[in-house]
Amino acid sequence: MNHTSVSLLEKLRTQPDEAAWRWLDDLYRPLIRRWLLRDPTLRYEAEDLVQEVLAVVVRELPHFQHERAGSFRSWLRTITWNRLQAFWQVRQRRPRLLGSDSGGSFMSQLEDPHSALSRQWDEEHDRHVVRRLMELVEPQFEPDTLQAFRRIVFDGAKAADVAAELGISVNAVLLAKSRVLKRLRQEGEGLLD
Repeated sequence: MNHTSVSLLEKLRTQPDEAAWRWLDDLYRPLIRRWLLRDPTLRYEAEDLVQEVLAVVVRELPHFQHERAGSFRSWLRTITWNRLQAFWQVRQRRPRLLGSDSGGSFMSQLEDPHSALSRQWDEEHDRHVVRRLMELVEPQFEPDTLQAFRRIVFDGAKAADVAAELGISVNAVLLAKSRVLKRLRQEGEGLLD
């Protein structure tokens, strides 16, 4: 999907279109499914639960307010937790305990914004979204620009080393980093903080 600099969330609130909703679905469906499948008892119901979570997102997104860093991913985690809780209540089954340091259930850990599981949700969310945003912006850049960006940002290489590897100036490496980072920030506005 080729958007403008208007963030995906803002676009979905003000000028929703099928392509933007499809991008949101493509972005978040795999992440939500992966989280639900952490509980093996959900393997047959996971896709239905993912659909329920995304239906709530579609319905409630016009009312969502981005108030602080991480608020969208926390909001999405809360919706996921609420749909999971409703699932267990309807089926009158107790949640399966997952191995964790705190010994609590999957639901209670996911509900608590300070739990290790919630922090893991935040980290996995951000990695997942960055990976997907990179796929989105890659066609907009030359291969050397992307390689310079990846070496500096993901590999932690020094600009001088990357410049020597690619046969370009240090300034070109720094500009490449800046340009790709700017695009990622534009595309990830509201999704990543």
